[in-house]
Amino acid sequence: MAKKNHLISNLNNSLMKLPTPINISYWWNFGSLIGMFLFIQIISGFFLSIHYTPNMNWAFNSIIHIIQNVKLGWLIHNIHMNGASMFFICIYIHMSRNLYYNSYKLLYTWMTGVSIYLISMMTAFLGYVLPWGQMSFWGATVITNLISTIPYIGNLIIQWIWGGFSINNATLNRFYSMHFILPFMISAMVMLHLFFLHHSGSTNPLGTFSDMNKIPFHSYFTLKDLFGFMMLIFMFWIMNLEYPYTLGDPDNFTPSNPLITPIHIQPEWYFLFAYAILRSIPNKLGGVIALMSSILILYIMPLINTKSNISLSFFPLNQILYWMFINTFILLTWSGAQLIEPPFTLVSQILSFMYFLYFILMYMLMDFWKKLTF
Repeated sequence: MAKKNHLISNLNNSLMKLPTPINISYWWNFGSLIGMFLFIQIISGFFLSIHYTPNMNWAFNSIIHIIQNVKLGWLIHNIHMNGASMFFICIYIHMSRNLYYNSYKLLYTWMTGVSIYLISMMTAFLGYVLPWGQMSFWGATVITNLISTIPYIGNLIIQWIWGGFSINNATLNRFYSMHFILPFMISAMVMLHLFFLHHSGSTNPLGTFSDMNKIPFHSYFTLKDLFGFMMLIFMFWIMNLEYPYTLGDPDNFTPSNPLITPIHIQPEWYFLFAYAILRSIPNKLGGVIALMSSILILYIMPLINTKSNISLSFFPLNQILYWMFINTFILLTWSGAQLIEPPFTLVSQILSFMYFLYFILMYMLMDFWKKLTF
C-alpha cells in the first residue's frame, strides 16, 4: 500500500513539475479542453444510458421520454448532443495547431493523437444512430453500405454488422454497445498520448526542443488551462440553454421510416468534409478509398518531417499552404451539406483535389528544405 501511494505521489509530482516551454500560447490549451469534453461526454452519456432503450420500436420514444419526463433530462441530452460538437471543435483546432507548428515531428504522440481522432469519429457515428430518427436511420444505412465495396466479402461483412439483411434491432443493440465501450478505449489512448507527450516534451512556436527556457507546469499552465475551461464552459452553457439544436438536423426529430427516404441525407457537421470527398468521386469504390485516405493520410505526416530544429511555421510558403488547407477544409464542410447537383459536384471535386494537394506540396517543401540545409 505504501509503495502504491509512493508511485501515485511520484506521478503527481512528475505531472505538476513537468518542464514546459515558457512561450507556448493559448493554442496549446485545446489538448486539455479535449480531455474536459471527453469527461463530460462519458458522464452525460452514462446518465442518458440509464433511461435509453436500445430497441428499434422504443429508441425514439425513449429519447422523447428523457427530454420531456426525466428531471433535467433535456439538459443532460443537450449537454451530450452539443458536447460532441464542442469535442470535435477542440480536436480540429488542436490538430490544425499541430499542422501549423509542425508538431507532427513528435512521432508517437502524433500517431496516438490521430488514432484518438479515428476512434472518436467511429464513436460519434455510432452515437448519431441511437436516437433512431430519420437521419440516424438513413445515415447509418448509407455509411454501412460503403462496406459493400470490399471485393468478394463486402456483402458478408455488412450482413454480419447488421445482424440481418438490413438495419434492424440487432444493429441498434450492437451500435449501442459499441458506443458505450469505445469512449473507454479513447480514454486509454489519451493516457498513452499523454505518456508519449511527457516523454518527448511539448513543442513551442519556435519549434525548438531545448531544455532551456522551461518552467514547471504547475501553477503557470494549470491556471492557464483553468481559464480556458471557464471560457469554453461559458460558451457551452450558452449553446445548451439558448441554441441547443443549432447544429442538429431537423429530419432527426422524425421517427425513422424505412419506406420514406429524406430528400438530402447527410452526417453531422464534423463529418461533412469527408462526406464531400466521398461524394466527389463518381465511382463507389473510388469514393470509399478517397474517404479513408482523407483520414489515414494524417498518419504519413511525420514521414515528411524535416530533422531541422527550426519550425517552418514562419516560412511564407508554409503559411500559404496551411491557410489554403484550412480554407479547403471549411469549404469542403460547406459543400458536404449541399445537394448533389451542379455546380456543387464540381466544387467538391476541386476542393477534394486541393485537400490532397496540400500533403503533396508539404512533402515537396520538406524535401527541398532537407536538401537546402543538409
